[in-house]
Amino acid sequence: MRAVIVYESMFGNTHAIADAVGKGLEPMLQVVVVPLAEIGGERLGDADLLVVGGPTHFRGMSRKFTRKWAASTAQKPSNDLVLDHDDQGLGVRDWLASLGRGRTKVAAFDTRFNGPAVLRGRASKAISRKLRKHGFEVVAKPESFFVNLKNHLEPGEEARAHAWGKRLAESVVSSGATDADRPGPPPASKET
Repeated sequence: MRAVIVYESMFGNTHAIADAVGKGLEPMLQVVVVPLAEIGGERLGDADLLVVGGPTHFRGMSRKFTRKWAASTAQKPSNDLVLDHDDQGLGVRDWLASLGRGRTKVAAFDTRFNGPAVLRGRASKAISRKLRKHGFEVVAKPESFFVNLKNHLEPGEEARAHAWGKRLAESVVSSGATDADRPGPPPASKET
């Protein structure tokens, strides 16, 4: 079975969480972790699970102006933020708007400041809702991973993302579809 993790990241936090989720999925699924700037439709076509993540900006998914704001924030000498090398291109909001209909199982996550979602916002909830509107099957509640006020991941968040990925893999594998269930030629065997 195959999983694709698609992410948007400005300061590297969402990228780190995407990688950690991927490590949690890996024992049970073949995993590809890819920034939005490099995603192509062909990578999604045969995925059994699509995981989409992005940062929470101004209580929701990023927009063009919030990404510009984040880039200018990173350039201020008063902080130690560094722009992720994958920060260019479309944001999750724009990418979701360009998607056609899908049937793949999906899950969504975000990175955000710790605190009540009603006050801080939560991009993962909107990501999940948009994916459902496109026909995807949402298989997990949206998940948030926390950054501190200096925009660095809080301790333990990568381990929590790894555990979430493991639970996602177990859920997807136990729910059914395997490569043997797919129409078409059987998968190539691996030589050991």
